[in-house]
Amino acid sequence: NNNENNNTDTDSLMKKAASKIEELQSSLRESNNKYMRLHAEWDTYRRRIKEQRAQDKVIATEKLVLDILPVLDDFERSINYAKENGEKGLLSGVEAVYSKIISALEKSNVEVLNPNQGDAFDALKHQAVSTVSDENFYDESVHTVLQKGYKMGKKVIRPAMISVTTGGEKRPNENDDTENVAEDSKKDSKDNKKN
Repeated sequence: NNNENNNTDTDSLMKKAASKIEELQSSLRESNNKYMRLHAEWDTYRRRIKEQRAQDKVIATEKLVLDILPVLDDFERSINYAKENGEKGLLSGVEAVYSKIISALEKSNVEVLNPNQGDAFDALKHQAVSTVSDENFYDESVHTVLQKGYKMGKKVIRPAMISVTTGGEKRPNENDDTENVAEDSKKDSKDNKKN
């Protein structure tokens, strides 16, 4: 009798274990299927994003090229004019073409970086390639622009190539000016008290 109960208990446990194993295997298959679907969806998403970026790049490049094509036409007209009429008037034609190129770049959110002589050197926008000893300017000021730079949006795509001054006074920063104003006002109040 005990053996029959033990066998029945064992059979019951075995059936429960088999049922649980089957349930776990089914859950594992379902999870695996979900994972495979998500993986396939992720691959499709990445492929679509990659294709969209490539398409956006082509459209942006096409837009820039379309803006520059009239400039090429103007260059050709300037060259033909110079061939037929000599060099007289060529400069004004080239200047007009240059102006059109700048305009086309500005339409694409490109800004020319052309610092003035005496401006403070800015390592984020300028590339110093030489130094010039000049006491007439603050130390580390723009002396000469050797090649203009360009900025697209907030990104500098090519820094302006410049020569930088040395030997001048150190450029005061805005905080120094505030301190100087405060010191000057203290001096004025002391002078007024004496008088």
